[in-house]
Amino acid sequence: MFSCVKPYEDQNYSALKRACLRKKVLFEDPNFPATDDSLYYKGSQGPTVRWKRPKDICEDPRLFVDGISSHDLHQGQVGNCWFVAACSSLASRESLWQKVIPDWKEQEWDPEKPNAYAGIFHFHFWRFGEWVDVVIDDRLPTVNNQLIYCHSSSRNEFWCALVEKAYAKLAGCYQALDGGNTADALVDFTGGVSEPIDLTEGDFANDEAKRNQLFERVLKVHSRGGLISASIKAVTAADMEARLACGLVKGHAYAITDVRKVRLGHGLLAFFKSEKLDMIRLRNPWGEREWNGPWSDTSEEWQKVSKSEREKLGVTVQDDGEFWMTFEDLCRYFTDIIKCRLINTSYLSIHKTWEEARLRGAWTRHEDPLQNRSGGCINHKDTFFQNPQYIFDVKKPEDEVLICIQQRPKQSTRRDGKGENLAIGFDIYKVEENRQYRMHSLQHRAASSIYINSRSVFLRTEQPEGRYVIIPTTFEPGHAGEFLLRVFTDVPSNCRELRLDEPPRTCWSSLCGYPQQVTQVHVLRATGLKDSQTGANSYVIIKCEGNKVRSAVQKGTSTPEYDVKGVFYRKKPSQPITVQIWNHRVLKDEFLGQVHLKANADDLQALHTLHLRDRNSRQPSDLPGTVAVRVLSSASLTAV
Repeated sequence: MFSCVKPYEDQNYSALKRACLRKKVLFEDPNFPATDDSLYYKGSQGPTVRWKRPKDICEDPRLFVDGISSHDLHQGQVGNCWFVAACSSLASRESLWQKVIPDWKEQEWDPEKPNAYAGIFHFHFWRFGEWVDVVIDDRLPTVNNQLIYCHSSSRNEFWCALVEKAYAKLAGCYQALDGGNTADALVDFTGGVSEPIDLTEGDFANDEAKRNQLFERVLKVHSRGGLISASIKAVTAADMEARLACGLVKGHAYAITDVRKVRLGHGLLAFFKSEKLDMIRLRNPWGEREWNGPWSDTSEEWQKVSKSEREKLGVTVQDDGEFWMTFEDLCRYFTDIIKCRLINTSYLSIHKTWEEARLRGAWTRHEDPLQNRSGGCINHKDTFFQNPQYIFDVKKPEDEVLICIQQRPKQSTRRDGKGENLAIGFDIYKVEENRQYRMHSLQHRAASSIYINSRSVFLRTEQPEGRYVIIPTTFEPGHAGEFLLRVFTDVPSNCRELRLDEPPRTCWSSLCGYPQQVTQVHVLRATGLKDSQTGANSYVIIKCEGNKVRSAVQKGTSTPEYDVKGVFYRKKPSQPITVQIWNHRVLKDEFLGQVHLKANADDLQALHTLHLRDRNSRQPSDLPGTVAVRVLSSASLTAV
């Protein structure tokens, strides 16, 4: 997996370490120097900061002391509780933190080999579709010989301070970590997909069925190695880090470190009664200030749980920032949950395997509308279809589709200020089964994401079989930036970018002709189809100038809903379009009838109900069935 890790800023860790050992010097990172430029993107704050190496801060420095734990972390002076909360979640997953901290045994201090230490470390982060290897030196910012940013409970443990420095290097400086997004850090640690859930909007506190369903999803993400956090939205500046009567803090990110169904009762009664409570364990990155409601550390509710169960849960009575609460209370007091799902794409796994399509794109500005790719959201109808467009197929009767769009992170610098995210989102349209060229007019919108100035936007949606177009956009037109689109489906979706607006002109166009007209045919439904005493297993075929589109089979119904569309680029508009109805049989399909359509101007957006005709006759047959068809026609090739 990590053979393709790319060195960040072309700094090769092994080569740099060998050079330092050969010269017998400690590494000093020229790309992230021990100066104010690495601390702030504007001005300077507070007392003078001194950069010190761990050996100058304490005796016997270590990467880890007694292993790694979510209890190790404490937030420092920068407002990056979101990052520390993500680190707390990471620390609880050995398989994940060992990816972020590679060669951790080799990177550990070895008191018996002081000459093997070169003052250099490296860490892996997933950024914009690839793993990058970030090299840093071990000089850390201090005031009065104390680390001023993220630090461990043990004075001589430095893994969290070093990971934070590497992450600050990616962001441009430490100050750029002030007020970030937990979801971004979770994705950077795992390469997963973050899914935000608004607990207030979903009314999970009052809807027990929805709450139980959400708990099962959260439990599944946790049990499959995902990372989760929770927060309470701060509406005003005064709300930021305001402590509620229940002990929780507004505008603050908490790591969810465990998800359990806790068995109530004692002894054999607990097993026979089998009453369980949905519980969540959270941790405050401050390492203090806990929830004081039901199931808090000292609450009498714990008497309902056996001693062995409490030990299994690791319940401790101390102000260490970690506490349990019911999922119902979490939904009542918290406003947001972020689930970072690790999308399984391994065919060897016993769990669900997803097929991933990963494409890079960009919003680019250009004066020519045909070349402009920065059209803004659907509010800007004149330019919306100038955005990049991506097509994919749902090949099952119905499938769950996960879609994530991520914009390239922007570094903070003294000159440019903090790297602000664009407000981004995307719409999904169900289009014709045979569409090969870009959309230029609205079709049925199948789903839509939120628009937010977040690094990534995620959508989970269930869609029926068919072809779809994703249009990722910035909220306002004219903004430029790069993005990464990830689409996950149960079977390969053949996702790709639509680059052409119309069929290309070639050297054969003058001989074979070039399309004069584009016509969209939408077959909606049929009625009166019979196969003996039951409904038919019917499907529809739309034919035009040698091209055809076929619907899925509608089983056992005399009134099938086909909802199938085809788009045809017509060289001979005078030739009719044929719609045929067939009955699916094991040995040989049975022809039920057909209609011939002619796309006249009068047909534009008109809904016709047409009698089925016998295949070899121009006269209506005695079949009682009908088929409803909508024909959209235009002389312009870029009409649909």
